[in-house]
Amino acid sequence: MKKILLSITGTSPQVLTETLYALHQSGRPFPDEVYVITTLSSLKILTNGLFRDGHLNDLKDEYQLPNFKFDQSHIWLIEDEHGQFIDDAKSIEDQTSMANFITRKVYELTQDKNVSIHASLAGGRKTMAFYFGYAMSMFGREQDTVSHVFVDDQYEFVRDFWYPTKSPKWVTGKYGQGEIDVSLAQVTLAEIPFVRMRTSIEPSLMASLANLSFSQTVGMLNVGDKQRLSVVIDTSAKLISTLGIDINLTAKEMAFYLWLYNKGLSGLLIERYFEQNLEHTISFLNTYSGFATDPRIYNTFKTTPEDFREGKFDTLIGMEREFLQPICSNINRKLRNQLPSQTANKMLIRSESEQGEQRYWVALSNDECQIQWNSKQ
Repeated sequence: MKKILLSITGTSPQVLTETLYALHQSGRPFPDEVYVITTLSSLKILTNGLFRDGHLNDLKDEYQLPNFKFDQSHIWLIEDEHGQFIDDAKSIEDQTSMANFITRKVYELTQDKNVSIHASLAGGRKTMAFYFGYAMSMFGREQDTVSHVFVDDQYEFVRDFWYPTKSPKWVTGKYGQGEIDVSLAQVTLAEIPFVRMRTSIEPSLMASLANLSFSQTVGMLNVGDKQRLSVVIDTSAKLISTLGIDINLTAKEMAFYLWLYNKGLSGLLIERYFEQNLEHTISFLNTYSGFATDPRIYNTFKTTPEDFREGKFDTLIGMEREFLQPICSNINRKLRNQLPSQTANKMLIRSESEQGEQRYWVALSNDECQIQWNSKQ
């Protein structure tokens, strides 16, 4: 079985040499391959310390470590959804990308039953360690382990400490104060017990997690087919929220979804005289005007916000069929892209043909979901 050490690092890449040292000295299984997840801003610190300055080779030579595969191709830079490298994960968007990237990598590595993963949580930001540990809990198997490496307090954040040398070696101490002998350092590798949720997940469900984000994966594991959803529809923020996932809609999409939902499972029938019936336009704009006033929406129906509020419907036109299909498709696309499939299916806008006529309705119903309305009008 191939053994892989997967590590996260930030501005202290020493955690990698410390972990390799501790694995070797403790007699634990030593990795055949090493992979590191980091950000673009930390890459230079990592490669300079390990490769340019030779600390990794020094460790290998001094302790005669077993051969293992690790080079710059094994350094995975965190990417956002557009494939751009994250420089430093300080924004909410970067944090989301980091969670998704780490989750995806752990998922991919744990799909091979002939591979065992040793996950080192010691490096990187605290949120990196959280996402990494959580991903291991979601996907880790019996052969996988999670650990954290510790050094004596006086050796923490010491730039020139990479591992305890066999012979005395004096370097500048913590915060540039005094000197310390790195040969006297104690390095401790602590294995961390973790709950393996994978054992409770159906294999067919596990396969469907491949392309989900971190939040979607958590949502998927938090809900089962027999559980009722808790859906929050917030017209003020233009959000539909469920399973901890927020789906952003435009004001037009939010109004349409609410309007159609309020029609119940009987929905909206697009019959022969549909476009001539002003009641559809009036009821839709009544819903829309409850939380938005974009004149372009009113222009679609040949009116203005002022005329509509005053009940002047002389120029008002009916809702056209061409208005329906794009908005339904856009809403459904957002739901499918951001929610687990079995959850999205309970919330989609459905349509079916009935003797040449088309019926639209929202699949969401009070019989299968709990809905809270956060309307701040």
